[in-house]
Amino acid sequence: MAIPDRFSVLTFNIRFGLADDGENAWRFRKAVFRPLFQRHAADFMAFQEVNRFQADDLADILTDWGRVGLRSPAPSFWQNNVIFFRRPWRCRSVDHFFLSPTPDIPSRFRESRWPRQCTLACFEREGREILCISTHFDFKEAVQTASAAILLKRLSRHSAAIPAILMGDFNASPDAPCHRVFVPGESDPAQGEGTGAGFRNAFAPPYPATHHGFSGATIGEHIDWILYRGALRLERAAVIHDRFDGRYPSDHFPVRAEFRWEPVAA
Repeated sequence: MAIPDRFSVLTFNIRFGLADDGENAWRFRKAVFRPLFQRHAADFMAFQEVNRFQADDLADILTDWGRVGLRSPAPSFWQNNVIFFRRPWRCRSVDHFFLSPTPDIPSRFRESRWPRQCTLACFEREGREILCISTHFDFKEAVQTASAAILLKRLSRHSAAIPAILMGDFNASPDAPCHRVFVPGESDPAQGEGTGAGFRNAFAPPYPATHHGFSGATIGEHIDWILYRGALRLERAAVIHDRFDGRYPSDHFPVRAEFRWEPVAA
C-alpha cells in the first residue's frame, strides 16, 4: 500500500460545556457536531476548552479516532486540550504540561487568569512522523510570550527533523509578540531583527476572523492559529462558517488545513 502523501488538521475551541450560554448551551449544541464532522473531519483535530463530558460526547461521534490530552483524574470543571487522531495513525508519545514556571505540576503564571496547558504528541503512520500540538494561551501579552518560549523548550526535546503542526486558541492576533516567537517576521525596530522558530502560518493577511461569540460575524480577530514547520506543503486552509440546523457549534469557528508531504531529497 502506498504511503499517504496528504493529511488534514483542524483546530477548534468548542466553548466549555459548563458555561451559562442559554440557547447555546452544550446540551443544545452537541447534536450539530456530528454533521460538522461528517463534512469537515480531519486526520488530527485539536480541541480546546473541553470538559470531560464533552470529550466523551465527541468520542461517541468520532468512533474511528483515538484521543490524547485528557488529564485524569481532574476536577469536574477542568478544561482539556484534546487531540483526536484518525486511527491509522499511531500515537508514539504524548507530553502534557502547563504554561507556567513549573510546567510539570498543575500551575499558572501569576498574571494568568487561568491555568493554561498544552498537549504535544508524536504520531506515526507507515514510516511518516508528525508532531501535533494543541494549546490555549492566556490573555496578557507578556504571559503569551513566556508561554510560547515554554512550548518551544518542550518541543526541542524532539528532533527538529520531524514536521510539526501547532494549533490552538492563542487569544492573540498574528501581529502579537507571541506570534513572532514562532513565525519569522520582518525586523521590529523595538525588538531588533525578526525572530521565530521556523513555523509558518497557514493563513496570510488579511487574516480571517475566528472568534464570533455565537454571532456568525466574519469580521474580527484571527486568534485561532494553525502553524506548521518542516517538510510540509500547505495545500489549502479555511475557516469554517457553517451552521447546522440554524446553530453554530461554538463561539469560535473551526479552522482547517490540508498538507502534502514534501518529497525527500535524494
